[in-house]
Amino acid sequence: MKFSLIFSIQLMNDSNNISTKKTKIIPVILCGGQGTRLWPLSRKSYPKQFLSINCLNQKSLLQNTQQRLEGIKDLIEPILVCNNEHRFIAAEQMREIHINPKSILLEPFGRNTAPAILLAAFKSLETEDNPHLLILSADHQIKNDKKFRDLIEIGKTYSSEEKLVTFGIIPRSPETGYGYIKSEKPFNLNSVEGIKISEFIEKPNLRKAKELINDKTYTWNSGIFLFKAKTIINEIKKLNPEIYSVCKKTFGNSSMDLDFQRLDEQCFESCPDISIDVAVMEKTNKGIVLPLDAQWSDIGSWKSVWENTDKDNYGNVIKGNVISQNTEHCYLHSENKLLVSLGIKDLVIIDTDDATLIAEKNQSQNIKKIVNELQDKNFKEANSNRKGFRPWGFYISILEDQKWKVKIIHVNPGAKLSLQMHHHRSEHWVIVKGKAEVEIDDKKFTITKNESTYIPLGARHRLSNPGEIPLELIEVQSGSYLGEDDIIRFDDQYGRN
Repeated sequence: MKFSLIFSIQLMNDSNNISTKKTKIIPVILCGGQGTRLWPLSRKSYPKQFLSINCLNQKSLLQNTQQRLEGIKDLIEPILVCNNEHRFIAAEQMREIHINPKSILLEPFGRNTAPAILLAAFKSLETEDNPHLLILSADHQIKNDKKFRDLIEIGKTYSSEEKLVTFGIIPRSPETGYGYIKSEKPFNLNSVEGIKISEFIEKPNLRKAKELINDKTYTWNSGIFLFKAKTIINEIKKLNPEIYSVCKKTFGNSSMDLDFQRLDEQCFESCPDISIDVAVMEKTNKGIVLPLDAQWSDIGSWKSVWENTDKDNYGNVIKGNVISQNTEHCYLHSENKLLVSLGIKDLVIIDTDDATLIAEKNQSQNIKKIVNELQDKNFKEANSNRKGFRPWGFYISILEDQKWKVKIIHVNPGAKLSLQMHHHRSEHWVIVKGKAEVEIDDKKFTITKNESTYIPLGARHRLSNPGEIPLELIEVQSGSYLGEDDIIRFDDQYGRN
């Protein structure tokens, strides 16, 4: 009798242990994209997801994407998917908010969201049995974080039933920049439930958009998803076997590089360029939509930035060194120079070190076309700005001509540049803050504030910061060619070629 009782208690304990074992939820944050519609602040070299545009806490959009998840039950470290060029920026921004990602997958080139999500699903199964994957874009803003987290908890119930959950945004206006989702019946926000998806609507014209928002079965397509890893893998395998086959081979041939996982370029090149909506959600019978009413925005244009930012009494958003009079409903931003506005309305004016944008606010969706034209005409301002970020810190180009350039170099404590040489330029370094350890050919020495050194053309050299404060110096380049690609690296602790 006693043994029987103990055995029964043990079974109950085992049963409770099994029932209380929770399925983990892994954020998958998609960090690709160039954010060209927010040019000139957002550029290919440093796109909007890494900027603190419209963020009152001074964190970037990427950092806020991760931090708003705090409080979700059974949440573990995220998987980031980004490109090679931005890998150190993404890693550093996660470090700043004390997050150590489960993985940072590096795409050799963009192939849209379906391959990125599938590759992240493969990665998740290396450490978890079958986790929930919460798919997030790194450039969204959600003002009511609690509502969002609460809806995620509801979504996990459907995800556990092998449903593919997408989150539809309750429309506030007839937007032509968003896709729409039609559900099988209208939503009741007083009693939230997942409703089967009827169809997806591509970005409509204004007339069609006005029709759609009057129909309570339509929501904006947020691009936020929740599903179990094995569910999405099986659906892609069934509905798009080509993507499955290419991504499986790509993932299998990937390699580790420091804290990053490089996806195989040769395999990935043949992968279709296709969104998860087209590849799966428009074809599956597992799709449901949950209504999200949490002040969401994709921060996709300067108009949306203006709409989602606190304004003065005249409806203006003012950032930086700006004076305005008789100005209404404008977005005014100046990084350095004094910007003065007088007698204008409904304009966006963005002034940076090397470019100025002046646009009618309702035309801001078309900035992407202007950037494409700048790229076609080889304007360097289309893709890069004067501030360049590196794993060791950053540089700012101050002045330049065809055969000379002046930069400010900022090196983080304990960081070092690669051992390198240049074929076409010599350099002169003047220390203005901190202490530098310098290596030139076979010589090593230390220089401090107000001291300088010269690096002849063709000399092997390296700059390091052995101190505990940032190192800052002025670099003067002189030569026949001053491009950033004139670098031959012999040794680099960050794994760059």
